[in-house]
Amino acid sequence: MPDTGDDILKIADRVPAHQPVLIAGPTASGKSALALAIAEASGGVIVNGDALQVFSNWRILTARPSEADEARAPHLLYGHIPGDQEYSVGHWLRDVAPILQGGARPIIVGGTGLNLSALTEGLADIPPTPAHIRAEGEALLATDGPPVLLAALDPDTLARIDQQNPARVARAWEVQRSTGRGLASWQDDTPPPLLPLPNACAFVLEPDRDWLRGRIARRFDLMLDQGALDEARANLANWNPKDPSAKAIGAPELISHLNGELTLDEARASAIIASQQYAKRQRTWFRKRMRKWQVIPLP
Repeated sequence: MPDTGDDILKIADRVPAHQPVLIAGPTASGKSALALAIAEASGGVIVNGDALQVFSNWRILTARPSEADEARAPHLLYGHIPGDQEYSVGHWLRDVAPILQGGARPIIVGGTGLNLSALTEGLADIPPTPAHIRAEGEALLATDGPPVLLAALDPDTLARIDQQNPARVARAWEVQRSTGRGLASWQDDTPPPLLPLPNACAFVLEPDRDWLRGRIARRFDLMLDQGALDEARANLANWNPKDPSAKAIGAPELISHLNGELTLDEARASAIIASQQYAKRQRTWFRKRMRKWQVIPLP
């Protein structure tokens, strides 16, 4: 269980020195600590694979590596995108491609399953969704909920997507509406992956549910101690709930507290629940999509 230094070092020592490394796992499971241990044990550059740690305006709440950790090993693709800028999995793959061709061994770490699956399985080259269609989908989702969007999807797409995840449902609807072709059909024409899974040493952390729930709560309290509320205050003047970075767990809750809508205890409790729910969705993704990865049980 990589919750202790000794166990992390044992895992790190087993990793081949020149093979690319992939580390997946739910939020707060210890991915960054393992990545850093591997980099220090056998070299490499740590590459962010998390969809929210790319944004410059939330460091504490997205659990980006500290400046001290960044000084211990090279880190790339952390905090390099403005908070109001769209940054898709396609953008991330384009940023990762030259790193894979560089000299240092990449250690790619993150909890965004879609990024890591696209990296190892390929990503369909779907045209961007026009803004007016995205707005149409958002309006339908807000007024009628996911069922109205699901009703428009083809059977193959319905069978593949997580129908309980509104973001995934909305994305599938946007593709169908804007291209006249189902998401599943686009996926069937996916080009080869940038990093085929057999070419990497791939780990997925699988924590005990109750252990992780407690760890998530403790980590959010640590974030508060480290200045998460001050970070939220720095974002308050330019806060827009529709910005991509506004999806950072804890951000809406702390902003609501600063606006007088929640007490700090209420914001804390809501953020912890949201993080625990997110971890549950992550675990589901990993079980379905990462069956060939090496599982590391925790604890």
